[in-house]
Amino acid sequence: MGNAEKPKIPNIHHHHHHHHSLLHEVIGDEDIAKRARIHSVGKSFNAFAANLLPNEAKRLQERESVVSVFPSTMRKLRTTRSWDFIQMPISVNRDTQRESDVIVGVFDTGIYMDAPSFNDKGFGPPPSKWKGTCHKAANFSGCNNKVIGARAYSFYEKQEVSPIDTEGHGTHTSSTVAGAEVPGASFYDLGKGTARGGVPLARLAIYKVCWDIGCSDIDIMAAFDDALDDGVDMISLSLGGPASSYFKDVMAIGAFHAMKKGIFVSMAAGNDGMMSTVENVAPWTMTVGASGMDRQFRTPFALGNGVNMSGISLNTFKLEKMYPLITGEQASNHRKVPYANAKACDTDTLDEEKVKGKIVLCGGPPMSQDSYLKELGGVGVLISYDVELKTAHSFVIPTSVIDIKQEQQIYKYINSTKNPVARISKSMEVNVTAPFLAGYSSRGPNMVSPTILKPDIVAPGTDILAAYSKYASITGSPLDNRYGVYNIESGTSMATPHVTAAAAYTKTFHPYWTPAAIKSALMTTATQLKIPDQAAALGYGAGQINPTAAVDPGLLYDIIPTDYIRFLCHEGYSGTILQILTDEDIENCSTVGQFGGHDVLNYPSMYVQLEDPNATISATFNRIVTNVGPFDSVYKATVKADEGLNVTVIPSILRFKQLYQRISFQVTVTGKPLGEYGAIRSASLEWVDSVSVHRVRSPIVASIPEEWAVRS
Repeated sequence: MGNAEKPKIPNIHHHHHHHHSLLHEVIGDEDIAKRARIHSVGKSFNAFAANLLPNEAKRLQERESVVSVFPSTMRKLRTTRSWDFIQMPISVNRDTQRESDVIVGVFDTGIYMDAPSFNDKGFGPPPSKWKGTCHKAANFSGCNNKVIGARAYSFYEKQEVSPIDTEGHGTHTSSTVAGAEVPGASFYDLGKGTARGGVPLARLAIYKVCWDIGCSDIDIMAAFDDALDDGVDMISLSLGGPASSYFKDVMAIGAFHAMKKGIFVSMAAGNDGMMSTVENVAPWTMTVGASGMDRQFRTPFALGNGVNMSGISLNTFKLEKMYPLITGEQASNHRKVPYANAKACDTDTLDEEKVKGKIVLCGGPPMSQDSYLKELGGVGVLISYDVELKTAHSFVIPTSVIDIKQEQQIYKYINSTKNPVARISKSMEVNVTAPFLAGYSSRGPNMVSPTILKPDIVAPGTDILAAYSKYASITGSPLDNRYGVYNIESGTSMATPHVTAAAAYTKTFHPYWTPAAIKSALMTTATQLKIPDQAAALGYGAGQINPTAAVDPGLLYDIIPTDYIRFLCHEGYSGTILQILTDEDIENCSTVGQFGGHDVLNYPSMYVQLEDPNATISATFNRIVTNVGPFDSVYKATVKADEGLNVTVIPSILRFKQLYQRISFQVTVTGKPLGEYGAIRSASLEWVDSVSVHRVRSPIVASIPEEWAVRS
């Protein structure tokens, strides 16, 4: 894929001609050049996709007018009560007209229009700003006044192109953002209540860029080009993939141009659950991690000796009687299968005759034991796992995921009787302490830009009930015969649309705020997660979103496009590249000015990333806040810091006399050496007004990645 210079005449036909000329020059044969080009975009930014040999790509990259050439990658999807949990009930105050004018673009697997969440009853025609379209397809029922646009892309895999959702993921995320209110929704009576999106009156524009094989960069690039021209206000992407450079990351490039047009973009942080795995870290996007709610789904099971226990899962089945209970070892077929063992019920390790009609106790982690056992005729499975689970998943047969202590009790029972039996019951809801950082949610440190703390924020992403597609089974397995219009899923994919909706809600009250201003409002009003694990500070960013508080944040940390250009200069990108990519008249980086301090962005969070565990902590952050509260406001700085970390704020009192007045301040962070790789210390700065109505909080984190130990 390539990013080329912009022709003087912004016409798509001129882009096609220009891109063909570039290809002709590097390939040499005009006919081959024509066949090589896959797709060109030029409505919102200038780029094209083509099939090139390595030497041809190298020659193209060497051209002065070309910003970057990089291979197209395949991105991954980042797979009711949630809105009440974050204090946004159905009765929340809304500007109904403005909410109805908000258009949310969702890049995902498409949409299932027959889900009740997309009913357009009571909706008027689309907003006049809408310029998009609705693709026609044999199996797609078309758009309406709720889902006003639907496009599908498949440049990588030449298949029938339809916006219909055959995976369920896109339907789930779309309804979480803006699904209409549907009373009595449930997943087989689990999670029963009113299903709704955060902005149920908003419109949806669907861009299907993901298929069963993944999400191609070519399709994502084309979708950005269309969406920015169609008139969307927000873009939600529950997809991911790491990148080493912003200009070799099509999602970061597309989001940059969206930001320039005032379009807010939220992206999933990833589901790897480990340190330094956070994805989608461009500072002009909002990177979203996942938190858990105070509701958990547990699956009871009973043993023949009268002992009752429960594990974690989403089990819609109910066994009416006791069934024989056997362990994976007892069911072994005694074959020697490489890298597999019968205790874990790995594929090809069990005897069908021993498994048929029984419940099997298997070792974890939960993988595909349920599918394998169903194929062998098993009626249920208890999966033992040595990691505490707080997230429930669906399985194709009755399943409960248990802990090691429960496993030991079950083994003791099995060894105490000739005929051990068990029964697995349907799941039930229980209350748990929340919010908490989901175990699967990817953490920092940010390995692309070490001055930016990512993720920015977290939102409910665990056990989320939302709309689903009847073209996909509940688990996605061909062995599953359950199909429905609602499902419960977990992941940063589910958290991201919550933030998109919260941003849209904020925009209805402040239609002229920049994407950075909306981001600041969400971050500085977020609910701080009180987690004893220090490492969690690199997973939850500013905390969990509080949409209603974001409407009145008091102060804003705003950022304009020029600031991002200054940031990119600081990151080492050349003025020439920036001029071509951004369409800005930048001769060299010195023309965009300087912003002193540890970092160069007016970011709502502050982050110090060290490389040497023996180095003392020393950093200065220069920040500017804009008053969006009362005309006469006085804010005082309040600092809380871990032992060994000192934070000084000058001035410590900010006095505002008018609306939109801007005042700068400086934060100095010092401290003793962290002492070891992977160590973290954190603090917070909170600006509190004189009547304690506004509390504008910024997280401050100092860390040293464990990866530096390897590099050193």
